[in-house]
Amino acid sequence: MKRLNLKLAAALMAAAGAAGAVATPAMAAEEQFVPLLVYRTGSFAPLGIPWADGKLDYLKLVNERDGGVNGVKITYEECETAYATDRGVECYERLKGKGTGASGFDTQSTGITFAVSDKAIIDKVPVETMGYGLSQSVDGSVFEWNFPLLGTYWTAADVMIQDIAKKEGGMDKLKGKKIALVYHDSPYGKEPIQLLQKRAAKEGFELLLYPVTAPGVEQKSTWLQIRQARPAYVLLWSAGIMTPTAIREAQASGYPRDKMYAIWWAGSEGDVKDLGDVAKGYNAITIHNSGADSDKVYDDLKKYVYDKGQGADKTGKTTLGTIAHTRGMMISMLQVEAIRAAQEKYGKGKALTPEQVRWGFENLDLTQEKLDKLGFGQIMRPVKTSCANHKGDDWARIVQWDGSKFKVVSDWYQADKTILDPMVKESAAKYAKEKNITPRKCE
Repeated sequence: MKRLNLKLAAALMAAAGAAGAVATPAMAAEEQFVPLLVYRTGSFAPLGIPWADGKLDYLKLVNERDGGVNGVKITYEECETAYATDRGVECYERLKGKGTGASGFDTQSTGITFAVSDKAIIDKVPVETMGYGLSQSVDGSVFEWNFPLLGTYWTAADVMIQDIAKKEGGMDKLKGKKIALVYHDSPYGKEPIQLLQKRAAKEGFELLLYPVTAPGVEQKSTWLQIRQARPAYVLLWSAGIMTPTAIREAQASGYPRDKMYAIWWAGSEGDVKDLGDVAKGYNAITIHNSGADSDKVYDDLKKYVYDKGQGADKTGKTTLGTIAHTRGMMISMLQVEAIRAAQEKYGKGKALTPEQVRWGFENLDLTQEKLDKLGFGQIMRPVKTSCANHKGDDWARIVQWDGSKFKVVSDWYQADKTILDPMVKESAAKYAKEKNITPRKCE
């Protein structure tokens, strides 16, 4: 009886195994993992939320519209940092090995970038910092894993000075003037100082430095000093709640908002919409146009994501179409195009390792034709990276708040290479020496 039961059990197990084999696909679909570090909470949340929404929305669009990248679905996972460096490092450690490995980390924080850059060399994971991060990481011969795409805080500060000089009638007109920097007292806020010091020495203006303690809600003493010093212009390196606080204090102290220039992280609608005319005239630098009414990517986003109720902005009216949301979509687009470029080398339709995606970041070539096809043709300028140049092209322009919306008020600028290139080379060489890095030879 026992022998019969054993035979019956074996037969049943064999049948079940055969049925399972029929029901299981021969091969699971390839998937590419993209980690999404975000800060939807904390003092920087007004910036972080639309930025995160844009990143998430574009990845959803690629999956829904295109079926992924050449058939490879994009998977993703958000990890909340609240802009805290320690939490950002925890997110990095937890997500770096998921799937075939993290395709690249947009850390959303200069401090987190500083913290994970040394780790990325060992882990062989690319770090994508569009418009922020370590300014000297433009030098790909030293910073093999860092990609400060489209611009850095040095390029931003240089463009600000160029636009100020244009208003004044030439660079020579800056001599003897005072230009103040009000900055978040963190690695992020300190990044432009070295460039501004170089420009001040060259052009003969006096640079005044005013650090603001995080989170930046107390600035009365800072603006009292500004009222006393009377600088010709104020550059603002802030984010989150520090930005509207600075604008209100500028009004209270009688400082004209049209003499203020903000970094791109302090130049989105969320920073000024509640201020209305209080912020009128406020200038900000941007690496792109707002795209909600000007390009195909938003039409596609509505059709394939929002009309299906899958948008990150649940109302479709809070962050969608804002400058920060557009920038978030650009970040994910560059990530996706790095994967696509890498597939051309390592195999279309294949999930790639982080090291292979790194090659894609280093070989981006987004022509105007490609940007038009992707739906970003009117939002940004073409960009091409290389082994030596991990930034690509650094086009930027100035927008101004008119009381209800931001308007483009300048042509496209590029940073002065005669100033920037020696700074990058010198700082990168110093970094390489400190970290015992042997620079690569780039053709």
